[in-house]
Amino acid sequence: MTENTKPALLFATHNRNKAAEIANMTERYTLLTLDDAGVTADIPETATDLRGNALIKARFLYSLTGKACFADDTGLEVDALGGAPGVMTARYAGPECDPNRNMDKLLAALEGQPVRTARFRTVIAFIDADGSETVFEGVCEGTIATERRGEEGFGYDPIFQPMDFGGRTFAQMTMGEKNEISHRGKAVRALAKFLNEKR
Repeated sequence: MTENTKPALLFATHNRNKAAEIANMTERYTLLTLDDAGVTADIPETATDLRGNALIKARFLYSLTGKACFADDTGLEVDALGGAPGVMTARYAGPECDPNRNMDKLLAALEGQPVRTARFRTVIAFIDADGSETVFEGVCEGTIATERRGEEGFGYDPIFQPMDFGGRTFAQMTMGEKNEISHRGKAVRALAKFLNEKR
């Protein structure tokens, strides 16, 4: 199948790093981001859980295009913080947040905390061209490191250590290694399996 004949999949994100990760796992499709589709709006994420936010974003894109599309929302759930930052993961450090400020706030909140177990959870909402909706989820268990390690990835990757990988953070793994075990990788593979079975 050539690039020109691959079916298009619209992805409700402006995040090129996230899109690159997912494109690597959905090679049967041409992945188009909001920017590729000419959608410049930032979609409000007003739900109180990941599923709700993923559905808000997917429904917004479907209402604009009427084409098959999907959206994801991801949360980092830290046990010692009662599951925070959770749905606020991307905005944890407030209006002026960025990945470094988010990590700084999380590391400060866990200062001296012996229990550092956590998990990343991704929810993907897919809307087919006929308007039918399907939701997929992926979870990766791990712990929060005491300091940043590694140069790969994005977001909280330098401080998240997935279980059973010798204490390496996501940022110390290649994209391929991370995709094999990550929350997003699991959710995307479930989406890809669903799409392949539909064909």
